[in-house]
Amino acid sequence: MRLLLLAPALLLATPAIAQDTGSPGPKGPETIDTGGDHVTIGVGGAYMPDYEGADHYGISAVPVAIGSVSGFNFQLIGNRFSADLIPNKPGPTWDLQAGPVAVLDLNRSVLSYIDDRRVRALGKRDRSLEVGGYVGIGKTGVITSQYDQLSVSVSYRKGVIGDQRGAIWSPTINYLTPLSRKAAVGLFASAEHADRKYGQAYFDVSAAGSAASGLPQFTTRGGWKSWTAGGFVTVALTGDLLHGFKLVAGGSYKRMLNDFADSPVVSIAGNRNQWLAGAGLAYTF
Repeated sequence: MRLLLLAPALLLATPAIAQDTGSPGPKGPETIDTGGDHVTIGVGGAYMPDYEGADHYGISAVPVAIGSVSGFNFQLIGNRFSADLIPNKPGPTWDLQAGPVAVLDLNRSVLSYIDDRRVRALGKRDRSLEVGGYVGIGKTGVITSQYDQLSVSVSYRKGVIGDQRGAIWSPTINYLTPLSRKAAVGLFASAEHADRKYGQAYFDVSAAGSAASGLPQFTTRGGWKSWTAGGFVTVALTGDLLHGFKLVAGGSYKRMLNDFADSPVVSIAGNRNQWLAGAGLAYTF
């Protein structure tokens, strides 16, 4: 499986399906299910770059398991796990968020997924485990109705196993609004700040790597790595957004920045403009 690049469309769409706050129905708010435990499982396909910064794309599977138990939310989406350890209260209210984050970084770990022979010549990278946490705050009932949701958060994770031992900071803003009991749309934006060790793992070209690949030598400094923006839509196929099958689809645009964009891995062998599209089927019970 390729690195999911945090798969923004699927990452945000699935939690949106499973929120306790529900969506407005034809008989008014008193008919909305605003509490209770629930779990969503699903699978999707994502069309994404071969590696971070690539200009060739392929399709990867994205498994999903997400839910809420006693007000505690969790997400397992592709190669990323997170949990909110502060219980949520149903209805229009403020939501404080904090908990762990873990990512299995698969970037350039399977050479057969990389189309560019020069990047393949730089060699494979061992899979890396990144762990950390996040804090955030959200509000239900902000713009369109008492059911829409706006949240901001910042996360930190660091590689502890594998080739990638760097650190990444990421601020994120999400907005979701239900259109009915059966449909919802959302927007999101985020950025990533990575340190020198992260750049060394994926964007440097050493003297030996230059000789093997033909790419010029390059040393990456830390800094802002990228920004991402996108949107998604989810539609219930049976039941409503909190029960039954639903379809999720979305996409995002990612722009590589600074030394990470100037690296030959991106500027010569790849492209600083990164696109992602995804769609999947999920079931909530």
